Amino acid sequence: MRAARALTLGLAVALLTLLTQVGGVLLLACWFAARRKPARALALFAMSYAALTVLVLPLVAPRFGRVALPCRAAGELPLRSASLGFCALNRHYVRPELRARLETLARELEARHPGSVVHTLDAGFPLGGPLLPHLGHHDGRLVDLALFYAGGGLRSAVGYFAFEGPQPSDPRPCRGREGAWRWDLEWLQPLFPDRAVDEKRTRAALRWLVDDPAIGRVFVEPHLARRLGVRGTRFQGCRAARHDDHVHVELAR
Repeated sequence: MRAARALTLGLAVALLTLLTQVGGVLLLACWFAARRKPARALALFAMSYAALTVLVLPLVAPRFGRVALPCRAAGELPLRSASLGFCALNRHYVRPELRARLETLARELEARHPGSVVHTLDAGFPLGGPLLPHLGHHDGRLVDLALFYAGGGLRSAVGYFAFEGPQPSDPRPCRGREGAWRWDLEWLQPLFPDRAVDEKRTRAALRWLVDDPAIGRVFVEPHLARRLGVRGTRFQGCRAARHDDHVHVELAR
């Protein structure tokens, strides 16, 4: 019984560390503070984690060169997280200069196309460090953005995995040589609503990002860039995740 409980605790600590950076250590501290009583430890963890996420980390993160991205669109700023889950897991922190560029993008896009909201996905942890399963996202200079869809909203609740597959005539540079991280998830695709990409807004956002000298690289699948008529984006290669469900944005070095 003790071995099973220790194994469960160890797995929970590891998972929370990978997902939230700080949750694993906090759970371990709450476990011993609650004298190893599961119900009491979980209650203490829930309260402590909420306070840490909402009150403490936003104040500590600037010491590590990070600021939080908006979780909800507020006032006249049409910039928000695609899901509150990214904020709950503390995966919405970036360098101040990247947040400033995203705010400018959101305002200018809304001015050109009223009603537009820029949805952010995974960015980075408040204290730095790797953000799995991403190969990058460790230094606060990277953020993923959701595509725009007709009628507003997203196809996927978290902004990922609803792929815009290539047409028969589109280039397919990874056919037959996909890496371990390039998931197709074909079994999942029928579960997403049939909502078309808003090509006008997605094209406008991509062109703005490509033309901004503060932005270094913009990753998107070649077939999607070709379809939208956008030049200057890059291909991340066949050993990384697909980028026809989201756009990867990096600050210039």
